[in-house]
Amino acid sequence: MKTHVLFAVTAAALFALFSSCSSGPVTRVSADTQVDLSGRWNDTDVRQVCESLIAGCLSAPSVDRFINTYSTSHQGELPTVLVGNFRNTSSEHIDTTIISGIMRSAIINSGKLEFVAGGDTRDELRAERQEQQSNASEASAAALGNETGATFMLNGTVQAIVDRNGNTSVRSYFVHASLTNIETNRILWEGENNEIKKVINQAKLKP
Repeated sequence: MKTHVLFAVTAAALFALFSSCSSGPVTRVSADTQVDLSGRWNDTDVRQVCESLIAGCLSAPSVDRFINTYSTSHQGELPTVLVGNFRNTSSEHIDTTIISGIMRSAIINSGKLEFVAGGDTRDELRAERQEQQSNASEASAAALGNETGATFMLNGTVQAIVDRNGNTSVRSYFVHASLTNIETNRILWEGENNEIKKVINQAKLKP
């Protein structure tokens, strides 16, 4: 009898657990549909910020001048860029690699600049080259010491200011990016997007 009771209680508990974890109906929308649920950073913000920064970088006269001068003195080659750190100094979780990844793809596809691998990808490539020295044929092994050095580093920051009054808060975002000459430390281009501001009204708790 006790076994049957224990089984019934366990089954009821598991049913309640899985019922509470199940989601409601899911509606698919197009990727460019603006959906604001919490008022925090979302995909719409990423698109707006990246479009602004990419347009600013690719249309900057200083970038065009450097590319023309560099290509003339390097037999038509393009300057190379390394993606550095995009720091998130806000209080919320923001995956800044999405911002740097979108910017990198757009700039590469523009044909104005080339990028070199950095971070974990660079470490993987170096490890593979080292591995080939011992395990690949001499004719097919990638040579060491032939990496292309980056001309510029692309990095930036994401900041947020939150102003609260009662159940209402205003959240403003400031995203900054820069293109810096690695050899000279000269900043070739800087851009900032401060167009994202959200007013969030939180529901009052019922007594």
